[in-house]
Amino acid sequence: MTHLSVSDYLRQHIRTVPDWPTPGVQFRDITPLLQDPQVFRAMIDAFVHRYMDRALRPDVVAGLDARGFILGAVLAYELNVGFVPIRKKGKLPFTTVEETYELEYGSATVELHADAVRPGDRVLLVDDLIATGGTMMAGKKLLEKLGATVMEGAAIVDLPELGGSARLRAGGLPLFTLLDFGDH
Repeated sequence: MTHLSVSDYLRQHIRTVPDWPTPGVQFRDITPLLQDPQVFRAMIDAFVHRYMDRALRPDVVAGLDARGFILGAVLAYELNVGFVPIRKKGKLPFTTVEETYELEYGSATVELHADAVRPGDRVLLVDDLIATGGTMMAGKKLLEKLGATVMEGAAIVDLPELGGSARLRAGGLPLFTLLDFGDH
């Protein structure tokens, strides 16, 4: 039996959907990673093992709407820390802070409850995938508005050709991803 790296093992369980949502896009669908309990556990364990290290252990995990909630909530549970959702505008019922960012066509706004983190909290910011980096950068800015320190951004997949990971690192955010698709 051949032993695969975690990255190669997970890559085998990501479905590529051509021409979705628009022609020319190779959509990387992570839902097969979530459907198989063995694969899901291997993925979560890879993150947990990294963030159990004292130097990298967060006080809080923040997940980006919506697939970052899946990964982030389970990771927070396993690390025994709190979880905070960063939502699309208009979804949170309490006092919020917001950050607007540019998309390829137009803009979007994300929000966070004003009491979600405390000044000085070390936050791990989680999403499923890094494409252009806009959502993750907006999340970082939101958390910093409340005085938290975003210690690292984490995602399952990086699409480096779209420039997001380089943009995030240039913006001062260390990143950790389990695998990348260089051909996005």
